Formats: sequence, structure tokens, C-alpha cells
Amino acid sequence: MNKLITLEEAVAKVNDGMTIMFAGFLGLGSAVQIIDAIVEKGVKDLTIIANDTAYDNVAHGKLVANHQVKKAIVSHTGTNKETAAQKNAGTLEVEYVPQGTLAERIRAYGAGLGGVLTPTGMGTLIQEGKQIVNVDGKDYILEKPLKADIAYLRANIVDEDGNMVFLGTSQNFNPLMAMAADYVVVEAEKLVKRGEIAPEQIHASGIFVDGIYLEK
Repeated sequence: MNKLITLEEAVAKVNDGMTIMFAGFLGLGSAVQIIDAIVEKGVKDLTIIANDTAYDNVAHGKLVANHQVKKAIVSHTGTNKETAAQKNAGTLEVEYVPQGTLAERIRAYGAGLGGVLTPTGMGTLIQEGKQIVNVDGKDYILEKPLKADIAYLRANIVDEDGNMVFLGTSQNFNPLMAMAADYVVVEAEKLVKRGEIAPEQIHASGIFVDGIYLEK
């Protein structure tokens, strides 16, 4: 099966109102060329799930700056001044999720779980409106799974089947998000032949990948 797609095909399924996962940490490990194409496409009312909202001129932070996002589910926003401005103006909803909890909620969907129990956030705003479950005398917040219509990943090396290798900390949320969306596209720095990546070197399986876009 040929998974190679063009940049136009990579963003063809993005429509107004969709929920999209963007891997990366302040842009590191993000599919920046694909994101630029989404900005240019002009879709709006997006819900984004990411570690952060990056910077206003970097990666998916550009979508926030361009007023294409209605809701951001993230653990950090302090580096993007547009996020704060729009949140204060009431035009952007921000759901803050502790970073570890965010990762676990994404992983929960990919693993087919109904949620995760965590003490993180007990007694804070994070707890408000959420179910509390007592286990052996200790209270936990029930955090529900997160999924997306589309996930955009970025890998340093990808083979023809979509098996991915990430260098250093660029791995971040990429493997988790690969399992938590209906449609998954990886932006690849380098494409190699099937079988060129040793099985033990694969960080995320190509079984989750629908499309591969090779960076230009």
C-alpha cells in the first residue's frame, strides 16, 4: 500500500469545526509544513489538542494567532501571547490539563480505556465538574480519554509502511497521538525503504499511519 501523499492531500480532510491533534513541544516534533498549509487553507472553529499553543509564529501557534481555533486542550500557553489575548477576550476557550494527565488521556483512547484515575489536580480548578472515584480510601479524578478526527505527527525517519523514528526529545507526544485519531498523517524528514528500520528502532508503528508527507 502506497501511503505517500502530497501536501494538498495531507490537509484535504481538514474542515471547519474539526478536532485535531498536533504533536510537538513548542514546535519541536511538529508537522510545521502541514500546519502552514492548514493556516493557508483558512479552516476555522478548530479544536486543537496539543502539549501547548507554541508561539504565535511557530507551528500550530499560527492557527491560534490567525483566529482559526475555538478551543485549545493543552497543558501550557504562556509562550503564545495570542492565546492569552483571545482567552481574555472570550473568543478562545482553553482547557488546561496537567501535562502528565494530558498524555494519559490521549494514551487512554489509543489503548481502548474508559479513562484514567489520577490525584493530580485534586482540590484545584482541574477538579471542577469531574467525577471523583474513591479507591481504597483515596480520592482520584476520573479523566476521560481524548481523541481527534485527525492527528498530525512529525518524524525524522519513516519507512514506506509509516514506521517512525524520532530523534531526541522530538518524540514527545507523537507515538501517543498516533493511536488516538481517526486519520493520521506523518510529516517525514527522511523516507527509507520498507525493512530498512530495524524493528527494535521503531518508536511508533506504521499500522496507525494513513498518510506520509515527505518534507520539501
